[in-house]
Amino acid sequence: MSGEALPQQVDVAVLGAGMVGISAGLAARQRGLSVIVVDRREPGSETSHGNAGILSSGSILPLNTPALLRNLPKYLSNRHPALRWNIPWAIANANWVIRFLASATPSQTRPRAAALNGLIATSLKLHRDWIVQAGAGHRIRETGWLKAWRTDGLAAAKSEQAALAEFGVKSEVLDRQAISALEPNIVPVYSTGLLHTQTASVDSPGAVVRAYAKMLVDGGGAVRQSDIRSLAALGDAWRVVLADGEIRARHVVVALGPWSAELLRPLGYRVPLAFERGYHQHFVPNPARQLLRPIHDADGAFVMTPMEQGIRITSGVELTARDAPSNFSQLEAAVPLARGVIEFGDEVGERWRGARPTLPDSLPMIGQAPRHRGLWLAFGNQHIGFTTGPGTGAAVAAMIVGAAPPFDARAFSPDRYIA
Repeated sequence: MSGEALPQQVDVAVLGAGMVGISAGLAARQRGLSVIVVDRREPGSETSHGNAGILSSGSILPLNTPALLRNLPKYLSNRHPALRWNIPWAIANANWVIRFLASATPSQTRPRAAALNGLIATSLKLHRDWIVQAGAGHRIRETGWLKAWRTDGLAAAKSEQAALAEFGVKSEVLDRQAISALEPNIVPVYSTGLLHTQTASVDSPGAVVRAYAKMLVDGGGAVRQSDIRSLAALGDAWRVVLADGEIRARHVVVALGPWSAELLRPLGYRVPLAFERGYHQHFVPNPARQLLRPIHDADGAFVMTPMEQGIRITSGVELTARDAPSNFSQLEAAVPLARGVIEFGDEVGERWRGARPTLPDSLPMIGQAPRHRGLWLAFGNQHIGFTTGPGTGAAVAAMIVGAAPPFDARAFSPDRYIA
């Protein structure tokens, strides 16, 4: 005997402890499988930490729709608050950009919206069940979320409402007076609003992920914090090499978000993954003038939302390399606009930057890798990973045991991009 510890052996090793990974582990454990989730940081500390905390019923419309093509001339200036893009990155990734824009046609938008509708509906049901079971029910707010226009946004609001209604997603168009009744503490700068009535939000996305992780551990699963060095097939199983040991598993779920593609590259997969980078900053709220729900400022292209840490201001999208230096210009432009809507005080904590993993069709990969049995892919959930994590995890867990996913997952098959 060498004295070395034997590798840990489980049915399922999930790589990544964001919302998607923890959800996959929790769903697999609920199906009776032995599970370990591995990440270099504690659950919910990376991409899942920095979002607006919205459990969004209305995020069925992908980013690349015909509206994107109509707005493209504005975005090409690289000065619009909704989108900044790095020119050298765009040139180096021209194939991804072309495929992304090619998906923004009416004929391709509706099938993708239908697919996302199934994923989101499943996810929201699971969120509402799990957050109570995890003892975090106090964090959820069933107040909807408001998209609001400063300029005349009535046509845009009605168009979006009609698109959502086609899939049974309810919303209400509001005028200035109705917005003031809904949010009495904000300055009446918005002329039109669209209230997503079936949407909820939470006051700390990271805390919700950690609550789900605790529920996984309490249910017999495991969470391990370690750097993931490599992944290799080992007969009918998988060997996951960590900085402090290794794991053997019959199934591996890759749910590493923006780091997924590089782990899969040694296995021969070239995943066309890009990154929607985003930023946020917290501010001290005024307790006498509280913000009651998340508000998406359509003209300023930012979201302001009440969080446990304070009022969180989140920026628009930045398309660039995952690890490129931070550029806080979008966030810095949003803060004074937000101050013109709701009173808040000084900054709290440090500014945050994250990278949301995005595939050219704005749909995640959910399913088995084409050439490797027992290798499951669950990433690419772009900016709605916090919303769609539970449904993604439940679908993968079902597939692992040979059951049907809880929604039609064919549109998310990995073989649409990798072979």
